[in-house]
Amino acid sequence: MKKPVIAIDGYSSTGKSSISKVIAAKLGLIHLDTGALYRGVTWFALQNCLNDSGTIDLEKLFSSFDQIELEFKNIDGELVLFLNHIDISKAIRTTEVSENVSFVAKQKEVRDFLLQSQRNLAEKGGIIMDGRDIGTVVLPNADYKFFLTASIDERTRRRYLELLSLGIEANEQQVKENLIERDRIDSEREIAPLKQAEDAIIIDNTTISKKETIDEILSHIRKI
Repeated sequence: MKKPVIAIDGYSSTGKSSISKVIAAKLGLIHLDTGALYRGVTWFALQNCLNDSGTIDLEKLFSSFDQIELEFKNIDGELVLFLNHIDISKAIRTTEVSENVSFVAKQKEVRDFLLQSQRNLAEKGGIIMDGRDIGTVVLPNADYKFFLTASIDERTRRRYLELLSLGIEANEQQVKENLIERDRIDSEREIAPLKQAEDAIIIDNTTISKKETIDEILSHIRKI
């Protein structure tokens, strides 16, 4: 029997990635953090495609796609992102990448560049993907779709603590402003905006724990 394809979308810092990892382990699925792919392209752009004013030169980025090789490697049971054979899993979590990733991710050229590779990975089933347009654009025929949300204050707290745990200096107010701006860009972009798929199950985890969120998702999958 073909294993299911699961799409988990939602706002930044709702726990999409960490929750998806646990569910993948419990159900024997592959977990793909699509947000990491966009962060990988953004990190590449910040290293290689800046113009004289210090901002990302999009045309230079688009013409450099053939120099970008992104791959996930299974290391001790966890998929770790490599760019051109270099582990960038920590580098893509910096504030600088966070401040630029929504701008990069809204570009049609970037989305097209990553779209087919994401679909190819899901063809055989047995995968859980998290992102912002998985259930609406990348995998519209996914077997299960979920949409996670939480209050801005709770998401700020989570993101701030995550940065500190990674040894990255952060200002809590700056983190909040960054999340608000990312929400705006992600929701208003013309190409594949962040939105709940009509057939997705929405889960607000502002006041429930990570474990409770996981149990809620699993209850829907096991029910059917």
